[in-house]
Amino acid sequence: MAVMARCSTTTPCSTTTAPCATTTCPPGAEADQRDGDARRARDGPGGPLRGRAAPAARIAAGILSDAHEAQDVVQQAWLRLEQSTTDIASLPAWLTTVTTRLCLDRLRARVPEPTDDLDARDREASEADPADEVALADSVGVALQVVLDHLTPAERVAFVLHDTFGVEFPTVAAVLGTTPPAARKLASRARAKVVRQAPAESPADWEVVDAFLAASRAGNFAQLLHLLAPDVVISADPDAVAAGTPQRLAGRDAVAAMFDGAAQSALPVLIEGRPGAAWFYRGEPRVAFDFTVARGRVAGIRFRAEPEVLTGLERRTGAAARSSSEPERLPRSSSEPER
Repeated sequence: MAVMARCSTTTPCSTTTAPCATTTCPPGAEADQRDGDARRARDGPGGPLRGRAAPAARIAAGILSDAHEAQDVVQQAWLRLEQSTTDIASLPAWLTTVTTRLCLDRLRARVPEPTDDLDARDREASEADPADEVALADSVGVALQVVLDHLTPAERVAFVLHDTFGVEFPTVAAVLGTTPPAARKLASRARAKVVRQAPAESPADWEVVDAFLAASRAGNFAQLLHLLAPDVVISADPDAVAAGTPQRLAGRDAVAAMFDGAAQSALPVLIEGRPGAAWFYRGEPRVAFDFTVARGRVAGIRFRAEPEVLTGLERRTGAAARSSSEPERLPRSSSEPER
């Protein structure tokens, strides 16, 4: 079974009983929790605690496949927080639970779920399910939006929480209002559906690169996780480091966090014949993103800014060099520099 790597910056605190009653939080969170009520009253959704909502926002974007709608849901959760008189033991866990439930409500409003769906899974939860052993296909990352649309709301939530963000089943069960075995059943059935709907063949390298750029621009953190290899590494040549890129960054969560909502000024290019991208500023390439793709996932990105590399870049459409007759299509934010 393929499960996304866990990270304290992206994984909500786990709760094994009532939501937010007993939690394990990221390092340094205890101080925030002790004075959480006072800081919450002072800061509100736009203050310093806003960063505490980042994991919930990323999960919401993964469930809804829409970063703007996800932010709307997080704002709803903040409003509920402001109105709450309950003592909250863990703010991140509370936000994650409430935000996910609001996402589930929106999904059910789009596609009503069978009324006996969770009850049936409760009854079947003790049965062995071969889908537990199903590994996600290499092509899932590129086709994530399409395959998610074939899941029921509860399956979609279970899949995104567990298989994407590594949330434990007791927490998934608390969000869905069911038992941990039933939550496991939902995730396994969702995984089986995802595998059936994903393209049989691994995507071409350019498809992976372009899907990665699109997910980055859209702020789809969940899709970025599915498009990155667990041991992905970012590196940079000296010229790129001088331009402001990190020299090295390792791990799926760290790389996804860096590109989440970024790449607004990156355009598809060919780098020495390979599909890649480049950051453009005022019409000129400043840093090339040289991708290494393996088995449908990004295994590495090297930032390159040597003059000879930038001079040799070719704009592309798909896998082929772009014709000079094609109109220029710059990203909406290309007028501003971006790292």
